[in-house]
Amino acid sequence: MTYRPQSLDVHAPPAHDRELGRVIEAGSVSLGHAPSNSVPDILQAVRQHLKMEVAFVSEFVNDQRMFRYVDSTWAKNPVRVGEGGPLEDSYCQRVVDGRLPELINDAQTNAVAAELPATFDIPVGAHMSVPIHLSDGTVYGTFCCFSRSTDASLNLRDVSLMRVFADLAGKMIDRERVNFVKHQSSLDRIRKLLHSDVITIVYQPIYDLNKAAIAGFESLARFAATPARSPDQWFNEAHTVGLGVELELKAIEHALRVMPNLCDGLDLAINASPETILSPRFGQILETLPKVERLVLEITEHAAVERYEEIANRLKPYRDRGLQLAVDDAGAGYASFRHILNLEPDRIKLDTSLTRDIDIDPARRALAAALIHFSTDTGSKLIAEGVETATEAAALIELGVEKAQGYFLGRPMTVNGLQHLGCLRPGMRAEAAQADTPFRAPH
Repeated sequence: MTYRPQSLDVHAPPAHDRELGRVIEAGSVSLGHAPSNSVPDILQAVRQHLKMEVAFVSEFVNDQRMFRYVDSTWAKNPVRVGEGGPLEDSYCQRVVDGRLPELINDAQTNAVAAELPATFDIPVGAHMSVPIHLSDGTVYGTFCCFSRSTDASLNLRDVSLMRVFADLAGKMIDRERVNFVKHQSSLDRIRKLLHSDVITIVYQPIYDLNKAAIAGFESLARFAATPARSPDQWFNEAHTVGLGVELELKAIEHALRVMPNLCDGLDLAINASPETILSPRFGQILETLPKVERLVLEITEHAAVERYEEIANRLKPYRDRGLQLAVDDAGAGYASFRHILNLEPDRIKLDTSLTRDIDIDPARRALAAALIHFSTDTGSKLIAEGVETATEAAALIELGVEKAQGYFLGRPMTVNGLQHLGCLRPGMRAEAAQADTPFRAPH
């Protein structure tokens, strides 16, 4: 596993901020705007300040010197990002091991530099280079500037400035390396999750409070993997590394395996983020279903969505065929209300934070009543989540809520639990047992 930095917009430590501030206030470095704490901008600032033609950050990789960042106004600059060469043939190695000084006003008059072909091939005139150290003391590479012409005005103060910037760049690179390792660890963990037998689906009953009967089920993913943590944490990590849609789709495919076996009159709710809904594979999965009128799609997104029109257009053919759309966690934040207003859902799910203690909290009752009134006026149905006591259920019935779910009404269960409740069609025991096995994603 090799680290390759891409974007190092990491804020500098306060000590370096003060040093950069003093340099900028003195007029030594001017970017034409507020200072940016990124390696490319630092390179540009140093190159412009020193009036050099080329500035770059190199990384030492085994016996090679690789160019990671380059800033130059020279059209024929031979130093290019991603390229490099033998470390022993470079100024960088000689500066680090002390064979060359950090400041060379005229490289062609330095005996050691004159031995290097680049000194005359490029040619190199003025040259400055300082090591970049990481927090563990190792040398990452060098922070370098050079021009084809000589420059007698460069002095030790300029070297000191280079060291400050090199130290700052080292801390940025160090932090990004830590982030890279964390990202790679997450990526490996989610890939392993997708290709193992650890994804199972449980089904939580949704009750019709007026009929005192089960009206349907919400499918919920569970992960028998390490580290032990909530499903939300697994999905969040998957989205962080770009595998969230794939993990959601695998869970959806597994959940839908039970749908042909559900008794008539029972709905099945699946959860999907807007990103998953807009993926081509999601539509392909829905196309495999002979009927969608008993399927409820819950949008799970706690942040603002900017693609409402695209989502609505993507779902319209399925909603025309009977697909029910639900918005989750109503009352939990501004985002859920935006979803309601923009997507016109068939169902609105009252968040657990409002359901909890609704029997004794007038404020929660008032807000729930307002949402019930809103759902009635807009033709949608309200479902309360997180019902954990008989008194909460009674309060919801009094307010006019027709459907609810929660531990008081029924805990999530496996397909065998559905069979035990009589919610699967007769003769479906074998199919139920098959659907209850862990889901293996294809390799």
